[in-house]
Amino acid sequence: MADVLTPITLGDIELPNRIIMAPLTRARAEAGHIPGDMMAEYYAQRASAGLLIAEATMAMAGQSAFMNEPGIYSAEQIAGWKKVTDAVHARGGRIVLQLWHGGRACHPDLNDGAQPVAPSAIAIDDEVHTPQGKKPYTVPRALDDAEIPDIIAGFRQAAENAKQADFDGVEVHAANGYLLDAFLRDGSNQRSGRYGGSLENRARLLFEVIEAVTEVWGSTRVGVRTSPLNSYNSMKDSDPVAMTRWLGEQFNRFKLAYWHLMRADFFGLQTGDVVTPARETYNGNLITNMGYSRDEADSSIASQQTDAVAFGVPFIANPDLVERFQQNAELNEANPDTFYTPGPEGYTDYPVLSR
Repeated sequence: MADVLTPITLGDIELPNRIIMAPLTRARAEAGHIPGDMMAEYYAQRASAGLLIAEATMAMAGQSAFMNEPGIYSAEQIAGWKKVTDAVHARGGRIVLQLWHGGRACHPDLNDGAQPVAPSAIAIDDEVHTPQGKKPYTVPRALDDAEIPDIIAGFRQAAENAKQADFDGVEVHAANGYLLDAFLRDGSNQRSGRYGGSLENRARLLFEVIEAVTEVWGSTRVGVRTSPLNSYNSMKDSDPVAMTRWLGEQFNRFKLAYWHLMRADFFGLQTGDVVTPARETYNGNLITNMGYSRDEADSSIASQQTDAVAFGVPFIANPDLVERFQQNAELNEANPDTFYTPGPEGYTDYPVLSR
């Protein structure tokens, strides 16, 4: 009977276990959004994961939402990520890059004054950290249909650049209220035309991006992440369960390496079961995440509710999470105060089991 320690193959990516490291924004990139030696060490420490999904990475310039997040649009960034992938591969690991556009979560103070873009001119009801302190999110500019091909081309080029950086694949970030998710859900997409209105139209941009990225990588090294219930970044949808069921049917035609499904809401505001409809309709590999314990992960895999489980916070505090699961060892507790702070504290200095 399968559990988290059982090998699995996702498309063309062979994994020694089903313990996935979820993409985690840590805001440790160097000036110019360039991954540095500290990021290489951080990912290499966690290389025993079945698969590392690297953090949200700017597919194109001028779309910063976190100040110090990495990008994959310049030669210097490609070289920085190559240090990361080399370090992970040297320890026998596998790593894919999450391709991302911040959409309305971007802020002019982070992007040389540029107004953020979105499907509709609706602002996030929250504040963002900027070099000048916390500020309210600004009202985004609704993208013109004529601008959308440039967005798709930006994702395609980012996929090419990720290949140059020697990743094992890529994940399309369509979750948590960023651009692709904002188009997908009707709470943030109130436009008309080819990219608004019906679910089919709202999903059009996501599917066009997936098509562009799979042209670069082949479908068997591409994953996609969605978060139908998550209200982060002021997100909501009128029927997230129906959307999940429909997406499962549609994703089948892409023959992806995996679908990475966030099963819950960070804040508990929206509830429902999206895993069951995803499992019932999607024929490929399903990775689920958000709040799993080791025991629940084992049970969900054994019952074929999911194929693998992505762990977030446990990987922050436990670079050797796989070894701790293997030995049934106690887990370190994560310190939220250092999740996004600069430097190695709370990043590369968590203790590992003595060998």
